[in-house]
Parts: sequence; C-alpha cells; structure tokens
Amino acid sequence: MKSYPDVLADLINCFRKLPGIGEKSAERMALSLLELSTDDVETFAASMIDSKNNLHTCPICGHITDKEVCDICSNEKRDKNVICILEDYKSVFAFEKAGNYNGVYHVLNGLISPIDDINPEDINLASLVERVSKLDKPELIIALKSTIEGETTTLYIKKIFEGKNVEISRLSYGIPMGTEIDYLDEITLDRALNDRKKISE
Repeated sequence: MKSYPDVLADLINCFRKLPGIGEKSAERMALSLLELSTDDVETFAASMIDSKNNLHTCPICGHITDKEVCDICSNEKRDKNVICILEDYKSVFAFEKAGNYNGVYHVLNGLISPIDDINPEDINLASLVERVSKLDKPELIIALKSTIEGETTTLYIKKIFEGKNVEISRLSYGIPMGTEIDYLDEITLDRALNDRKKISE
C-alpha cells in the first residue's frame, strides 16, 4: 500500500530536491503547504517562477540581481577599489548581513578544481582581471573556504596579479577549515574581515 497519494508524493519529492531537506522535512513542508490558502499557494508558486525567470548574474561582479546591474555595483557610496572575492552569491548575502563592509564583490561562481575538470577559464576570473586593470590602487580580499580548491584558486589569483601593484589580503584564519562562508555568523565574519592578512602587494 502506497503511503501518499501520487500528487502529494510528487510534491514531497520536489521539496527533497532542496539542499539539507530529508524525507521528514519534505513531508512537513508539503503538508504545511496544503494548509495554506489557494491565494497563498499561488503567490508562493508565482514567486518561485518569478525568481527563476528574472534573476540573473550582474555583468560586473557576478552576483545575482533582477536589474541590469546589481544594487551593490551601482551604489556610488561603495568603495570600488576594494573587491572581496567570493565563491558564490550566497556568501555576498552573508557579508551584507554582517553590515560593516563598504567595498564591492566579485563572485567566481566556482573554484578551480582540476580533479573535477574545473579550470581557471571555467570560473569568473577574466572579468576580475578587467575590473582591476581600471582601478588606481586596488585591494583584493580573498574570502574563499580553506579547502584544496579554495587554496588552489587563491594561489592562482595571487599569481595573476603578481608584480601589478595590487594589494591582496585574505580573511584571517580564525575561520574553521572547510567552513562555508555563508554559514558563518555575522560576528565571526566581521572579525575575519577586519583581521585580514596581506599576502601580496
């Protein structure tokens, strides 16, 4: 005997596609959705479709936006000479929640990983080189996780800008090895940013 009607099973399986959602959590979400009003469910569905159709990467930094250029890049009050390099857009939200960073970002949308056949040309590095070439006294803050892929990408970025009068620093090592940036609390992230260490000039 089947546990769920087919329609409900399909809904549960949809929720299970989300990261960190197991069978029990997916079941609770699906059953909770059934308790919402039709208007709320339609709004929920429309919001998901709208996000999928209208969010895209910013042509300058690689962050996600529903505008031509993201709000951070278009903000004239941000320090464009200080660029924080991140693996993905989720980390941007973590920094913005901390609230004390006034520079801009560059989202790589991946890390160099030869074992996974991800090479420098496969991530968002070319546009970083172009951005930096237009700045007077650029500082790059590398905020990548402390894994083999993160270290490989960090060393590659350092090599790209070697001898080009670019100051390069990285978050302090108070961050546990392998930790995802977007999982850090605001205080830890803020301290790591303020205690960043210079690794190149």
